[in-house]
Amino acid sequence: MELSQYSDSLLSVLPPLVAVSLAVITRRVVLSLGLGIAVGALLLTGNLLSAGQYIGQSALAIFWDGSAPNWGSVNILLFLLLLGFLIALMTLTGGSRAFAEWAQQRIKTRRQAKIMTGLLVFLFFIDDYFHSLAVGTICRPVTDRYRISRAKLAYLLDSTAAPICVIMPVSSWGAYIVALIGGILAAHGIQQHSAFSAFMTMVPMNFYALFTLLLVVATIIRPLNLGAMAQHEAQAENGMLYDQSKGTPPGVSEELQALGEGQVRDLVLPILTLVLTTIYFMLATGAEVLAQDAKPFSLLGAFENTNVGLSLVYGALSALAVAGVLALRLGLPARDWLSVLRHGLAAMWPALRILLLAWLIAAVIRDVQTGKYLASMAQLSMPFWLLPAVLFVLAGAMAFSTGTSWGTFGIMLPLGADLVMATEPALLLPALSAVLAGAVFGDHCSPISDTTILSSTGAGSHHIDHVLTQLPYSLLVALGSIAGYLVLGASGSVWLGLLTCSLWFALALPLLHYYQRRRPALVPCAA
Repeated sequence: MELSQYSDSLLSVLPPLVAVSLAVITRRVVLSLGLGIAVGALLLTGNLLSAGQYIGQSALAIFWDGSAPNWGSVNILLFLLLLGFLIALMTLTGGSRAFAEWAQQRIKTRRQAKIMTGLLVFLFFIDDYFHSLAVGTICRPVTDRYRISRAKLAYLLDSTAAPICVIMPVSSWGAYIVALIGGILAAHGIQQHSAFSAFMTMVPMNFYALFTLLLVVATIIRPLNLGAMAQHEAQAENGMLYDQSKGTPPGVSEELQALGEGQVRDLVLPILTLVLTTIYFMLATGAEVLAQDAKPFSLLGAFENTNVGLSLVYGALSALAVAGVLALRLGLPARDWLSVLRHGLAAMWPALRILLLAWLIAAVIRDVQTGKYLASMAQLSMPFWLLPAVLFVLAGAMAFSTGTSWGTFGIMLPLGADLVMATEPALLLPALSAVLAGAVFGDHCSPISDTTILSSTGAGSHHIDHVLTQLPYSLLVALGSIAGYLVLGASGSVWLGLLTCSLWFALALPLLHYYQRRRPALVPCAA
């Protein structure tokens, strides 16, 4: 099928613009994504019949790639289903309730419940999908007990997942970025840095990731409820953990009651199995690729070549097996096991449906070449010292429009390197860092991002609620980051850039806290 070209046309931004704007206005994500897909298909094909054929082929490609299954997406869908079954089984055995009661004896305040959520990122940093879903499963019973809104939990999950993954070399993100950087350095004949050393040098320059994590810490220590988050936290303190007018959010239905008293091990052992076996299979699948290429084993090399989706499926199957063995002592009849399957599927169906549509619109956006059009804007003539800030904004716009930070990395990192090497080679690493930071920022703000979808799923929050409540926090950090990149580009000093971002925070946070105190009726300040 011959498709129209839009790489040099403003029309290329129309499909994501329709999907994103309608999702925010109507709060009906499925309808908005569907209309965005339809608009893109009509642009590409020119008539309804061909558009329908194109959509069918693109949907099939999610599951079947030519002559073989598309295991990348199939494995992620299988993992979500298995995780839904696991959560339902742990609920049925009473493990989730037992863990919440155990935690209540040790966690005495809402602040401590949020601290627990924030700290768990350092155990689940190997992958953002894994982090959002696993930490959400562990923490949701505790945060519910202390009436922390699902929107706040989703913010804590999302704002610690990608930011920590993008600065950790031993993660699926870090390995992918190191591989891209290695190709860029080789293409430009740069030998004073290895790919790994360049990545580590760039970590202090990733202002958005660093200060997003800092804002999470600041929000935990002294509650800061910006924008719509204030309403959600106020409702949670009154017993409404989510907006009940919109129906039940993702999560196991309250109809599934625990059949036994349950023990903490009924939750801890399956989750621990999930963590350890997933890490093992990530290393094992990466090592298998290294062996096939006759390369020596290394930790970074294994993560660079790992099969994340397959590892998650193996880890979930192992955890489900452990949970099943623990459940055998209850002597569950067949109807209860079937109930687990039914409730597990029902829990994950909203996320599965949105994720499938997000992948489909990502294919449409790729074919209308939104990314290439936005990237071409970076080629405009400008003073060299503006490049880091401009690349941050453009990478953010691309990730917001396309819903993928990894795709943005693949396009914008080589492009940013070419621009900088042609004007001011000394700014290469700052420019690449700005691209990484901007991609995470745009991904945080995008309603069509898969990580945003999975964070709201892990928290049991409504998807658009999560997008709208996280947006003010992301914009706050982004503004400070832009100022930091302007100073970094003009001075060439990383420390001056960091100082600029720090000064922004030192001024902005007290002002926001003061504004919050002036509006006590809208912004509850309970710890």
